[in-house]
Amino acid sequence: MPTSNASTFVVVPTYNEATALRQTLLPLVYEGYSVVVVDDCSADNTLDTIRDLSLHYLRHPINLGQGAALHTGMRYALAQGAAYVVHFDADGQHDHREIQTLLAPVKAGEADIALGSRFQRANDVDAVPVLRRALLKVATIVNGLTTGLWLTDAHNGFRAMNRRAAEAIRITENRMAHATEVLSLIRQNRLRYQEVPVHIVYTDYSKQKGQSALNAFNILIDLILKKLLL
Repeated sequence: MPTSNASTFVVVPTYNEATALRQTLLPLVYEGYSVVVVDDCSADNTLDTIRDLSLHYLRHPINLGQGAALHTGMRYALAQGAAYVVHFDADGQHDHREIQTLLAPVKAGEADIALGSRFQRANDVDAVPVLRRALLKVATIVNGLTTGLWLTDAHNGFRAMNRRAAEAIRITENRMAHATEVLSLIRQNRLRYQEVPVHIVYTDYSKQKGQSALNAFNILIDLILKKLLL
């Protein structure tokens, strides 16, 4: 089994993802990554489906949200000596083969953090459902206004970073608004960043389990209101 990836900790927040989680984790474990599963108080048989895999398993005693799960996983990874930290979804939307693509500018010293983008290659854009595509375009504008970072994608959970970035990014937004907070922290800490094209797989399962278009819209409204009230 490959072991050269052991210094890269892949943080996988999960909540009631037992159906897809094992298949998501198997290639990560096989490739020798240090996988950190943060179970955000799932009510299904999550642990039973992955108990035999060689990974780090953490569990929240109460459901806190994806942002909180990422924060827990990152703090743990740093305590274990991680050189690099990757954020990876539990529902199978991310391709494990693209982790090294994301890490390339980070390992080359060109960036502290690499952010996945669905809007830099035509085939990646075509894979995004039309309504979600429209909301994400609006979100990039809102994110630009609220964080000062003008990106091609917004709320893409596929990220890779070096230790400096992982130490600087201390997430306090427990739920989905953490994605915008991460961008604010990148700017506040003057972290070097690059966008890297990634392909997101939208299966019927991931669309059912993932962030709904309505929820994405609610996040946009929340961000706009925060901007107006500050």
